[in-house]
Formats: sequence, C-alpha cells, structure tokens
Amino acid sequence: QVQLQESGPGLVKTSQTLSLTCAVSGGSLTTSTSAWHWLRQPPGKKLEWVGVIAYDGSTYYSQTLKSRTSISRDTSKNQFSLQLSSVTPEDTAVYYCARSDGLLVGAVDTSLYDGWGQGTQVTVSS
Repeated sequence: QVQLQESGPGLVKTSQTLSLTCAVSGGSLTTSTSAWHWLRQPPGKKLEWVGVIAYDGSTYYSQTLKSRTSISRDTSKNQFSLQLSSVTPEDTAVYYCARSDGLLVGAVDTSLYDGWGQGTQVTVSS
C-alpha cells in the first residue's frame, strides 16, 4: 500500500512562494500509469485540484493556478514537490498529495485516488 506524507512550512507570508514536499513509500513515482497529485481545501470550501506529475515526468496544472504553480520530483528520493508563487491569503488551505492510477487531470472525486497524505495546513499571512 502506497503511503504519502506532506511536509513544509505551515505559515507563509503574502507574495512569497509556498513550497511543499510529498514523500512516497510503498510505491515508485516512475511506476507506469501512476500519477501524483496536489490538491487543496480552503476553509469552508470544496476540494480543489492543483496539479499532477505523471510517471514519465509530464506535468499538468489547474488553469486558474497554472501561472503560479510548479510541480517537480526527485526520483532518487521518491518524492515530489509543489511550489506556488505569489501567494495571498486566498491560498490558505489544507494541502494534500495523492496518487492515482491514470492521469485524472482535474479530478476532485476522492474515490478516484488510491493513496492520500494526511494533509498539511498552510496559512498565508497578510
């Protein structure tokens, strides 16, 4: 069973870059057809898909966040990372990393994912 664990600062200042890492165990980032996602849930709002990096290293991002988002990976450490630049208080959310079999760009149906991190709270201070 794949396990994912998010890590990173819980507090970021407005206009700075939010950086999170997801460590993966029990599975490989390069396993064929696997895809590794970032999602977030702002307080009182629905789950929002942020972006994905596929097993071959290709990336896809939410259209609304695309200009500020970058997802990368370190296969030697079996971890992938999220960078979200120019943050504002509206980026305050619980951020999750997740795994799917198949690309599933934009998916927010949690049942489509077969592995989740526990989530990490990120607060953007104004």
